[in-house]
Amino acid sequence: MRIADVPVGGGAPLVLISGLNVIESEGEAIAMAHELQQVAARHAFPLVFKASVDKANRSSLSSYRGPGFDEGIRILGRVKAETGLPVITDVHEPAQAKPAAEVVDCLQVPAFLSRQTDLIAACASTGKPVNLKKGQFMSALDVPHAVGKVRHFGGDAMVTERGATYGPHDIVVDMRGIAQMRTYAPVCFDATHSVQRREPGGAAVSGDRAMVAPLARAAVAVGLDALFIEAHRRPESAPCDGDSQLDLESLEHLLVQVRGIENALRDSETAQAP
Repeated sequence: MRIADVPVGGGAPLVLISGLNVIESEGEAIAMAHELQQVAARHAFPLVFKASVDKANRSSLSSYRGPGFDEGIRILGRVKAETGLPVITDVHEPAQAKPAAEVVDCLQVPAFLSRQTDLIAACASTGKPVNLKKGQFMSALDVPHAVGKVRHFGGDAMVTERGATYGPHDIVVDMRGIAQMRTYAPVCFDATHSVQRREPGGAAVSGDRAMVAPLARAAVAVGLDALFIEAHRRPESAPCDGDSQLDLESLEHLLVQVRGIENALRDSETAQAP
C-alpha cells in the first residue's frame, strides 16, 4: 500500500508515523511538522505526519478533545501545504470519512472502533488507505476479519499493534502478533499507546514514557513496516497523553537505535545468504 507517495510494506523502507497526539493550534502543528521533517530526514526515514483533530474517546468530559473536526481538518491541510508531508488522522463516525479524505492521505480507525463495519466501509470507500488500530480486546488472529472488511469495500489496509488489555487497567504487547499479522497486511507498531496505563477510577490515562524506546526497538527487531511514535516539544505540558510521548531529542536518539537494529538485521541476512 501507499500513503500518498510513501510505500508501506512489501519490502519498502521502514516508515515513521509521528506527530502530535492532538492538534493544539495551527502554529504548533506546523512547527512540529517542520521539526519532525528535519529529524526524519537526518536519519533517512520516510515520514507521515499524524495528529488527531477531535479525540472523541476521552474518558472524561473535562479532557481536551482538540479543535474539532472541521477546524482540525483545515489545519492538517495547512500542514500539508507548508511541509509537503502526507498526513494521517483518525475518524470516529462514517460521515467524517469523506470530508477527511479530501485532505488527509490515510484514514485511521481507532482501536475502540476497529470492529465497526460501517465506519470501516466508509473509510475504505473513499479510496484512501486505512490504518486499522488493533483493538485492545482483539488478538492478532482476529485482525484478518477487519482487514477483510477494508478490502471488501475497495481499500488498502495497514494494521497497527498497540497492545492488549491486561486486566482492567494495563496494556501488554505480544510481539508474536506482529509477525502473525504481517503475513496478511503491512504492520505498524504504536509505541506510544502501548505504554498507556490507567489508575482505577481515574479520569485520564497515564503512561510510562521510559518503555517507549524498549518496545519500539523490540518491534523493529521482530520486523515492521511502520513505526508510530507521538512526539511533543514539551511532553510534560501536552494536553493529552503527555506521559506516553517523547520529546524531539529522545525521538532522534531512538531513531538512531532503530537504524542500528535494521542495519544489524540486514548485515546478518547478507552474511547468511548463499
